[in-house]
Amino acid sequence: MVLYACTIFISAFVLFMVQPIMAKQILPWFGGSAAVWTTCMVFFQVVLLVGYAYADASIRWLRPRAQAALHIALLLASLAVLPIIPGMGWKPQGDEEPTGLILGLLVATIGLPYLLLSTTGPLVQAWFARSFPAGTVYRLFALSNFGSLLALIGYPFLVEPWITTRLQTWLWSGAYVGFVVCCAAAAIYSLRGAGGVSNPVASSQPRAVLPDAAAPSWAELLTWLTLSALGSGLLLAVSNHITQNIASVPFLWLLPLTLYLLTFILCFEGRGWYARRFFLGPLAVALVAMSWGLYADGHVLAVLIEIPLYSAGLFICCMFLHGELARMRPSPRYLTRFYLMISLGGAIGGMLVGIVAPKVFDGYWEIGIGLVMTALVGVWVLRDLSRLAQTGALGVTLLCGVFVNQYVESGSEDLLHRSRNFYGVLSIRDSGLATDPEATRNLTHGQILHGRQYLAPSRQGEPTTYYGPNSGIGLALQIQGESGPVAAGVIGLGTGTMAAWGRPGDRYRFYDIDPEVISVAQEKFTYLRESKAKIETVVGDARLQLEREPVQRFDVLAVDAFSSDSIPVHLVTREALAVYLRHLNDTGIIVFHVTNRFLDLPPVVDDLAHGAGLKALMLSHDPGPDEPAAINRSVWMLLTRDESLANHPLLKGRVQPVRPIPGLRTWTDDFSSLFKILK
Repeated sequence: MVLYACTIFISAFVLFMVQPIMAKQILPWFGGSAAVWTTCMVFFQVVLLVGYAYADASIRWLRPRAQAALHIALLLASLAVLPIIPGMGWKPQGDEEPTGLILGLLVATIGLPYLLLSTTGPLVQAWFARSFPAGTVYRLFALSNFGSLLALIGYPFLVEPWITTRLQTWLWSGAYVGFVVCCAAAAIYSLRGAGGVSNPVASSQPRAVLPDAAAPSWAELLTWLTLSALGSGLLLAVSNHITQNIASVPFLWLLPLTLYLLTFILCFEGRGWYARRFFLGPLAVALVAMSWGLYADGHVLAVLIEIPLYSAGLFICCMFLHGELARMRPSPRYLTRFYLMISLGGAIGGMLVGIVAPKVFDGYWEIGIGLVMTALVGVWVLRDLSRLAQTGALGVTLLCGVFVNQYVESGSEDLLHRSRNFYGVLSIRDSGLATDPEATRNLTHGQILHGRQYLAPSRQGEPTTYYGPNSGIGLALQIQGESGPVAAGVIGLGTGTMAAWGRPGDRYRFYDIDPEVISVAQEKFTYLRESKAKIETVVGDARLQLEREPVQRFDVLAVDAFSSDSIPVHLVTREALAVYLRHLNDTGIIVFHVTNRFLDLPPVVDDLAHGAGLKALMLSHDPGPDEPAAINRSVWMLLTRDESLANHPLLKGRVQPVRPIPGLRTWTDDFSSLFKILK
């Protein structure tokens, strides 16, 4: 009993610990996009399905000795891929399709170990049922989810803030070796009393026959599939929704997943945590509130309201979906089939949200669809209850449908352009009448403004938003322009607003990982094509491209690659700064855009500057009443080797002190943590 429990607990802990470890390793290669986590989740769910299918086939078709021999052989073979460090050959060149590359990388790096970890739950539970026919096998399912939960909670609080990424991979590899030993021992122990039968679960009692149980019907199989797919789909949809505007970091990846797993633990633990009569009311409230929140998003809801709303809503929805699954669980005789359908549903839900939706939808519509579908499942569940309950369920479904429809329609209001790809949703809208000199064309990424340009032809060359004359980047360009033509590198294109500063003889080289952003800037805005400077655009992650390029000798290098309010951490590390310095003139300036609602970035950049022997200056600008309305508040950090820069007349009285953060640790490619810098 203890051996089986330990094997399942360790496997679950290691299984879910590897997810953030792998995602964090490859995140820098793909621009820090939140879609990296979604793609990783799809991979994990699909491999989980394959693992459950293997467990089901092994239990149903192999004799116990053959079953144990095959599994032990695969366990030993999986040790060959350790440690789980992706090869440099998987780094993107800039023009690849990210989803396929990430999936291929994960298969090569972690595929076989993850597959075997995925088989452990159903397989070891089947071995347990054979060895202990009177035991409560579904308690082990709850134990498995508890181990997963500990891994998810422990990573952002106990692992990421203290242990480097490289050491994490080695510690995980050591833990995996321990799992292999336990699992092999459990396989051997399970042979005691097996008697060579072909279906060990059905014949787990050597001297007595288990009671006959009807095989699950196709209707039951389809219901298991639907409930599981909805839970998985909502998990990824909510994860996308709450990570768009903050950061692609393990804490926000793992919060929804933690709640999702917690519902599995509570529903399958066996003590009646889910009671339909207690959850239907909260479910109705959650579905309506979340549907309304979609429509209200961008109008009245703050992100710090959205996160609790959608986290609590996800928990309630998954308690309902997984609670209904638990109510329908079959006899242990069919548990591998049950888990197979759960994993198939999870994989389908994940693929629909992570792979299909970005290619089919031009907005994040899958979350609204998931909410309406969950409400419809509620109607189905209540079909045998009172007419009043059925009417209420229908009313909730209709109300959700109305809000979701308003959400979709409001997203299309005054829309000139909308597109979606791996990196997110870009939308363009005009604000104001065409005859109004203050009217602008606005580009948003998710819900965050990424640039605007005046519609009036006479004002289209004016820099706006964070790039005005009194902004840090505006001042840096003016200072460098005093000594002649400027060579400027810009990491993050947006609308190309910075090109408005270009003069004859200047060279502006823009880097952006999203080819759609470049197309939009060239076709829907005029900054690039009307700039007096020579304009160059480079597709791909800026840091990877700069690592490969010959020295550019920039006078100014602006680091302004943001995805909503999230930050690509790999662009703000000691190693990244070394890459930037390689491309900088001796008197050049590296300018970091650190405007952020949630993260206190200036101390991070200041620490990097001191470590590299650079002078760091923080410039914060709040637009005054005499400045155009299209200018936004901005905070920039200027880093330079030139000690005299702080005394330049344009910076007089503008430089502000950086508030230090006690205990802040230098960010490197191998270590970064956002908890210290949360505002």
